[in-house]
Amino acid sequence: MNLSIAYRDEYLRIGFTPLELFETWSGRVGIFMKLIKETGFIEGINIITPDPVSEELLLKVHSSEYVDYVRKMGKIGRGYLDYGDTPAYPNVFEKARLAVGGTVALVKMMLERKTDVGFNPQGGYHHARRNSAGGFCVFNDVALTAVLFYEAGLKRVAIIDIDGHHGDGTQEILYDKPILKISIHGYGMGFYPGTGWIEELGEGEGYGYSVNIPLPLGSGDDVFEYVMESVVSPVLESYKPQVLVLQMGADGHEGDPLVGLRYTSKSYLLFINTVRNIAEKYSEGRIIGTAGGGYRAEVAARMWALQLAQLAGYEEIIEKLRDSKEDTKTPKEIWEIVKERVKVLKELLSTVHKI
Repeated sequence: MNLSIAYRDEYLRIGFTPLELFETWSGRVGIFMKLIKETGFIEGINIITPDPVSEELLLKVHSSEYVDYVRKMGKIGRGYLDYGDTPAYPNVFEKARLAVGGTVALVKMMLERKTDVGFNPQGGYHHARRNSAGGFCVFNDVALTAVLFYEAGLKRVAIIDIDGHHGDGTQEILYDKPILKISIHGYGMGFYPGTGWIEELGEGEGYGYSVNIPLPLGSGDDVFEYVMESVVSPVLESYKPQVLVLQMGADGHEGDPLVGLRYTSKSYLLFINTVRNIAEKYSEGRIIGTAGGGYRAEVAARMWALQLAQLAGYEEIIEKLRDSKEDTKTPKEIWEIVKERVKVLKELLSTVHKI
């Protein structure tokens, strides 16, 4: 397996969060790079230096008005790009283009058969919508990646998003496209972004291709395993993706300060094993991974390195990176809610997918 990581030193100082979270967000990249060096994992990895994404490509998923707005706000260097979550730091336009450029560079390499698996530790901006920023996301590299593959002739593109928050921007941009979008996320009263209910299935040609699995906060490894086996795997088997795009947000990990899900490394290993098996079966092993959320820097970086080590088959490194305690259990009352939601969701999806 040929594994490539998009990285440049500027990634150590990129973040679109409020100031109190900036060091955590940007610091994750440095911890991640240190981990793969210290474990010896980096020896088998191709590190590429990406360029900023072109404005022409941004317009495939964002309006020209919004792109111009981000450029203008980056020159002003203060205020917000949205309702008060995503700051307009100086040069935010250039930094956002550079972050997305890492994912786009990996797409190009994959289309040229120069890599099998790619990962961007400064990617995963799934809250950015066509006309707006949101949730610390400026430009949506996840949606753009899917569009680029689709336009290149890979018509069965699957996005699997395990970030603790729903990928509302990705869903909005691709809602009417037959590009599979699976999102496993926390869901509850007042929980951001408030979207991602089971009945948000898509529209037009995209109907049935938005698959949302909203989990009550407090769900653990056992629930994650259940939804992977009962929904995610069957849908992927039915769809037979030609390439997989992952949003690997680690803020669902137990102890993350912003979410309230209770995954451990057991869930992240199960996830990456599942998508690897699907990729080997249907997509010639092609996987693009993006980092996404994670607000305990050491944990997020470790979960990303863990999953990449699993993809590459480095057993000794996997043991060094996994949690000391795994297999969190979910309260009975949450289980009942999850099972009812899954039952309804599978009924809704059965008209499109063989599950």
